[in-house]
Amino acid sequence: MRLTRQTTPEPSDRLVVGLGNPGAEYEPTRHNVGFRVADAFVAAHRGSWRKSRHRALVADMQIGDLRVTAAKPLTYMNLSGESVKALVKATSIDPEDLLVVHDELDVPFGELRLKYGGGTAGHQGLNSVGRVLGTRDFVRLRLGIGRPPGRMDAADFVLRPFRRDEADIADITIAKAVDVVDSWLSHGVEATQNTFH
Repeated sequence: MRLTRQTTPEPSDRLVVGLGNPGAEYEPTRHNVGFRVADAFVAAHRGSWRKSRHRALVADMQIGDLRVTAAKPLTYMNLSGESVKALVKATSIDPEDLLVVHDELDVPFGELRLKYGGGTAGHQGLNSVGRVLGTRDFVRLRLGIGRPPGRMDAADFVLRPFRRDEADIADITIAKAVDVVDSWLSHGVEATQNTFH
């Protein structure tokens, strides 16, 4: 991953945030699919990550007529809102122009859902974002990661890597998620839902 040095994101039209936990030990886990989508999105648009003073890695890109900032908070999942709020302020966007990409237990593995607003289904990263922003009125892209087997605790399950037989499907889902983000940027929520759901 290339990093260039700069301190503050530029004003943007849209902010795309992938949720996850920093550190190599978390990189392959189910909880980090938001980070993986953000990485794939930035790579697809030939962007470059840089460290921000807002406790995140950010990449500023021109995509069509839009100035787009992608971000990966470095606050750990449960404190994601602290970084996201600072980024929303720095990029001068409204919350409805924010897209948060995250893992979702309640969506079948290999599927994804785009939605605007609503609840958080107990997702601690989303809880943090909604609480700190003071609103749940932002867009979410939910990537299904499956359900814990047997009586395994959900908190343990999300911190496990995908099994070998799941890895290819996870890669395909992440690539599809990039297409969904691009569609949202170009066409908005409803048109994207009609295309991908």
